[in-house]
Amino acid sequence: MTAGPGPLNTIADVAGIRVGSAEDLRVRTGATVIVPSDRAVAAVDVRGGGPGTRETDLLAAENLVDAVDAIVLSGGSVYGLAAGDGVVAALGAAGRGFRLLPSSVPAPIVPGAILFDLVNGGDKRWGAEPPYRRLGAEAMATASHDVRLGSVGAATGAMAGGLKGGLGSASLVLPDGAVVGALAAVNSFGSVVMPGSRAFWAWPFEIGDELGAVAPPTQRVAPLDWGLAKINPGPRTNTTLAVVATDVALTPAQARRVAMMAQNGLARAIRPVHAPTDGDVVFALSTGVRPLDSATPAMLTMLGAAAADVLARAVARGVYLATPLAGETCWRELPADG
Repeated sequence: MTAGPGPLNTIADVAGIRVGSAEDLRVRTGATVIVPSDRAVAAVDVRGGGPGTRETDLLAAENLVDAVDAIVLSGGSVYGLAAGDGVVAALGAAGRGFRLLPSSVPAPIVPGAILFDLVNGGDKRWGAEPPYRRLGAEAMATASHDVRLGSVGAATGAMAGGLKGGLGSASLVLPDGAVVGALAAVNSFGSVVMPGSRAFWAWPFEIGDELGAVAPPTQRVAPLDWGLAKINPGPRTNTTLAVVATDVALTPAQARRVAMMAQNGLARAIRPVHAPTDGDVVFALSTGVRPLDSATPAMLTMLGAAAADVLARAVARGVYLATPLAGETCWRELPADG
């Protein structure tokens, strides 16, 4: 068996993973939730200089809780952290969550991260009622194996450099049948395309024509030529949020290693990345369908390397499938000759 995308070519190819998204086009924002069918081992790796996160400290391998009920990605900067409240409420009502005692009220474990979309032209006059708790609940209610991509969910108001950002996803089935998937909400400072070209930096990892099958330019890239990166980025205004998942059973420490290796996918797809003005965060999930003894060091290396490649494809797919709102430019509007 050779490696290739799963039938959906999204993170939902990983057994037990569902994704839901909700958006508010008037506000130009949204939220996305990744929900495992059962509590899943999780880890996180933060590389951006301006992150905004929720409940990520508890994912450390030495801490008490070793599994999560969902992960939430949201627009809205600090306001968007409230999207997790809507997801927690829905999960708790369904009886899901960590229980210290069998009789305890369940405490859903829902880490999350946010991106900045507060100056994208949407109506942010929400006063004391930001929309994010509602958006989190709506995203949770729509969670399914049908993963919507493009300018939806957490990436509704996102910009990837000078181009419209998007929610992207991809998957890879390894030769032994293990599955790796990734999902990314791309709101980067850096550019996802090569200078003077429509070709994605992630072009070498494209499978089939999932990124438009655009060949890269023949000329070399000049030092510090960032092409369509954003101009004059402000602090905490840019972020790529990502989740990588596998059906291989991992320990929290092993999941952390996969998250760390997966960050290389952002470096393959965005230039520059992990800057002081970025808040880049990568979560890793293990649904544990395949036995733990398959997670040997060699297998862990393969999982991490695959996660990086799949994440690079997911980043590019998000921008490739994005549709612009008023005043924005999307990838499909770039001239064919770059």
